[in-house]
Amino acid sequence: GRPATDPRARDEVAELWRLAELPSRHGRDTGQIVEAAATGELGALLVAGVGVEDLPDPNRAIQALNEVGFLVSLELRPSAVTARADVVFPVAAVAEKSGTFLNWEGRVRMFQAALKPEQMPRTLAPTDSRVLHMLADAMDVHFALPDLTAARRELDRLGGWEGGHADDPREGAQPLPRPGDGEAVLAGHRMLLDLGRLQEGDTALAGTRHAAVARLSAVTAAETGVKDGDLLAVTGPAGTVELPLAVTDMPDRVVWVPLNSVGRGIPADTGVNPGGLVRIGPAAAPGAPVEPSEVRA
Repeated sequence: GRPATDPRARDEVAELWRLAELPSRHGRDTGQIVEAAATGELGALLVAGVGVEDLPDPNRAIQALNEVGFLVSLELRPSAVTARADVVFPVAAVAEKSGTFLNWEGRVRMFQAALKPEQMPRTLAPTDSRVLHMLADAMDVHFALPDLTAARRELDRLGGWEGGHADDPREGAQPLPRPGDGEAVLAGHRMLLDLGRLQEGDTALAGTRHAAVARLSAVTAAETGVKDGDLLAVTGPAGTVELPLAVTDMPDRVVWVPLNSVGRGIPADTGVNPGGLVRIGPAAAPGAPVEPSEVRA
């Protein structure tokens, strides 16, 4: 096949979609979209099923939502996005619609709705694709893809790409952070059961969550002056989070935390993403003075 950058390939797709031409440059990634909205470059923004805690820089995302001129939200539950949205469209939950999952290997897995409209005592909300289709119609951009079957048929008509892939954009390797005294590299991931929006209101499910703990190696814990079970303070430019410590067999000068199990989430409350440096130390005793740079989140 021809390279993905071959203009003839774009011309074939444009012809299939009855367009004059297709864009020849890459679109913005998530971080660039947020930054463009925060600086006023984008006049409108559509957010579908994403919370600010899911984004690389939650605090910058809040600034973007506050700055953008017109905000549309497709959502299941109230969130920081819906609170700022000019228009909110309720959409169907995954169990109420058919669709496709794409796993980390790029394998496609189609699924059917588990809850059918005739089984429900209420009218189901439209799917995300249906809402986008209606918005496009209102803007006089006609996709002619009213349902999932039509969308899948269109993808099948395009066929799979067998050529090469674009070489850019590229990002060079960054130097590894070097923790100093009282510092550690932040690591972590979201737990399966955490403060996710779809778990709100289900107290029985919430009761099965793992306790939120921070993890350090035995060597780093001893250097930091904390022991198993102590409260560990993890501090970044945005504030401090305190979690019970579980001493764990892991690399030294690394602190592992659950990213969305306390507060507004670790990246939002500390201002640091995994891979960045944070300060670690024993939590301040109750009533002890707190430095301005360490205001509790």
